[in-house]
Amino acid sequence: MTKVCIVQRRLTHYRVPLFAVLRQALAERGIQLELLVGRGTPDEEKKHDAGALPWARSIPTHYLAGGRLCWQSARRHLSGADLVIITQENKLLQNHLLMLMPRRFKLAFWGHGANLQSDHPHGLKERFKRWTTNRVDWWFAYTQMSTDLVKKAGFPGDRITVLNNAVDTSELHRQWQSVTLEETRALRESLGFGVGPVGVFVGSLYIDKRLDFLFAAAETIRREVPDFHLLIVGEGPERDRVQAWCAQHPWARWVGARFGREKAAYVSVAQLMLNPGLVGLGILDAFVCGVPMLTTDCGIHSPEIAYLEHGSNGVMTADDVDAYADASINLLRNAETLDALRAGCAASAAEYTVENMARNFAEGVSRCLEAPRYKGRDS
Repeated sequence: MTKVCIVQRRLTHYRVPLFAVLRQALAERGIQLELLVGRGTPDEEKKHDAGALPWARSIPTHYLAGGRLCWQSARRHLSGADLVIITQENKLLQNHLLMLMPRRFKLAFWGHGANLQSDHPHGLKERFKRWTTNRVDWWFAYTQMSTDLVKKAGFPGDRITVLNNAVDTSELHRQWQSVTLEETRALRESLGFGVGPVGVFVGSLYIDKRLDFLFAAAETIRREVPDFHLLIVGEGPERDRVQAWCAQHPWARWVGARFGREKAAYVSVAQLMLNPGLVGLGILDAFVCGVPMLTTDCGIHSPEIAYLEHGSNGVMTADDVDAYADASINLLRNAETLDALRAGCAASAAEYTVENMARNFAEGVSRCLEAPRYKGRDS
């Protein structure tokens, strides 16, 4: 049987559904999947977000230089592999050996194509990452945005598979559907929101979320829409600033982190999802819950921002507080446009699923196995 190995520095719980579905999809094609997983850094371990699969193989993982370098002993497990898929992280020392040593198996990257939050996008680290881009036989790109970055580095487009990165949203969808109108009304009253429109922020509270921008925009919206309210759902290092700001603005509420059905219930009180900073997989929450997201062209988004189709399933404005606030106000005053965006969210929720991601992955694996080796890596 054809053997494919995927090496993961660490396995998070949100990846478990993908690998479970992918394993079955590959088995149906006569391909055996072997998943090799390490452990996170001490700081990552504190997140308590590690996942587990009974059939995954644990590999020794050692961190050096304060976590800036990582060595994983995976090579002995790669015997007999036809394809090995690794993540494109400069810190993974074994990656560099796999790229440089003679090998019988094909090698593929799975990644973003760049560090999209890098403070030095033209620095040595990113230049080195672009050099490694062409040292593999195939690419599994998170989104179309990642594909564009990989192609820009010189890798051929016909050797790239767009995965459309996703998490399992089926449970959130069930939870969202179970929230009743009565629950939503009761929750609004408990928040003191009355009948006015609500914007909700959902996410971790840290600097890349640009909370000062959110506060300024919310104040502008409130001046134009006097019964507007802001709800902030999340936790993180900026919590004290969020609490202090909400205390000064009684029309805003912070409720901490909420998960599962409780998160769905809080989102149900809102007409808009406001996130002017970094957008990642949280965009799937907006799609599943049918609450259109508004963000900005701030240049620090994760690859999943490629899913936002301006004017179809969400809105991206210029990186300007007034432009962002104006777009929010216009939507709150235009029910027809808001309904159209909700319909777009529903269509996108059906498209960006973990099942579709696994199908794309399996198809890409088959194409890679059938293709000849890529000679461009030696040029």
